[in-house]
Amino acid sequence: MKVAIAGAGNVGTSIGEDLHAAGHDVLIIEKNPDLVARLRPTIDVEWLEGDACEVSTLQRAGLADVDVVVAATGDDEDNLVISLLAKQEFAVPRVVARVNHPKNRWLFNETWGVDVSVSTPHLLTALVEEAVSVGSLVRLLQFAQGEAHLVEVTLAEDSPANGANLSALEVPRDATIVAIVRDGRVVVPRGDTVLHPSDEVIALVTSASEGLVKDLLVGGPPPMVSRSILD
Repeated sequence: MKVAIAGAGNVGTSIGEDLHAAGHDVLIIEKNPDLVARLRPTIDVEWLEGDACEVSTLQRAGLADVDVVVAATGDDEDNLVISLLAKQEFAVPRVVARVNHPKNRWLFNETWGVDVSVSTPHLLTALVEEAVSVGSLVRLLQFAQGEAHLVEVTLAEDSPANGANLSALEVPRDATIVAIVRDGRVVVPRGDTVLHPSDEVIALVTSASEGLVKDLLVGGPPPMVSRSILD
């Protein structure tokens, strides 16, 4: 996979190093020449000096052949411009954008070319909620411009799913149970897998099936936790 990352700050370089270590082709675009000169010898990826908000720079970067663009600068306006150019001018299949200020999160959507946005404050909030929320459905990830979600619920003692096997739950066709975490280990779900209290159930759902899955795993109150890790 070929990945272009705009911004050579701590976030961009960390992502670049991780993806390179995983065997991907990584290009980091950075407009600060001093920063490029300092980091180029220390991070073994391809580098391009230039402003990623300019079409000419993205053309030099060969963005038309890139699989994923990560807009990871410290400026939300720049990240939106980069995302929009990547999607509209170069038809990049997947655009991931960093949200620096939570109040701007609502802008980071498909209108601006963003497939997935990452907001650190909301990420931390969702992780806290995921850790303490028993009997509540927590959204972990968002896909397909918000039409699909990865959700998690830790089954409470009064969950209607306790003691039932998965084949008897009648999970909607457009949803699936992808994993169960029990006693610190992952259980690959099968039709005869029986659910127990304190099981962490992870499911992939659509917007249409999310409420039905919630009813199966949670039942009535407490209400669903709507905070997203990747909104």
